[in-house]
Amino acid sequence: MPTRSLEPKKVSESHTVMTEMIMPNDTNPMGNLMGGYLMRWMDIVAAICAGRHCESHVVTAAVDHISFQKPIRLGEVITLEASVTRAFNTSVEIYVEVFANDVKGQNPRRCNHAYFTFVALDDSRKTPVEVPPVLPLSSEEQSLYESAARRREIRLILSGRIKAKDATDLRKFFADLD
Repeated sequence: MPTRSLEPKKVSESHTVMTEMIMPNDTNPMGNLMGGYLMRWMDIVAAICAGRHCESHVVTAAVDHISFQKPIRLGEVITLEASVTRAFNTSVEIYVEVFANDVKGQNPRRCNHAYFTFVALDDSRKTPVEVPPVLPLSSEEQSLYESAARRREIRLILSGRIKAKDATDLRKFFADLD
């Protein structure tokens, strides 16, 4: 059985793309994609990306603010792109963007985005395991990597797992407020 690698991994190694066509059973009475279907697809593409990066089973731990910026209409094609932004001890943050266009590839636009957090599990699917670090290469990857620590602390504060006064990365970000 192959062992998991804890060597740093490039973002490109787990980048995942998924495409769907919006069919009648995916829409509401106004002909727009139902939000729940989009959230499901976003979770799937993010889980595939996380599993590839972690080389393990993963479970969704958190989703940050799914933004429904632009409607997606019946018959349009959506492309969901997922990339790992940062790895922590046993979790990874995944950034998902959703793009839509018509079936001919015209009228392309970014419609939605969100950050997902996954916890890596061992083969028993019960115990969290350590995950490989992320090796950000581009300036965009570096920016997402650096801001992930702040997003993580916000998630931990909102879930009651840490107190705001214990948020070290947020404190650094707002150092001028001390």
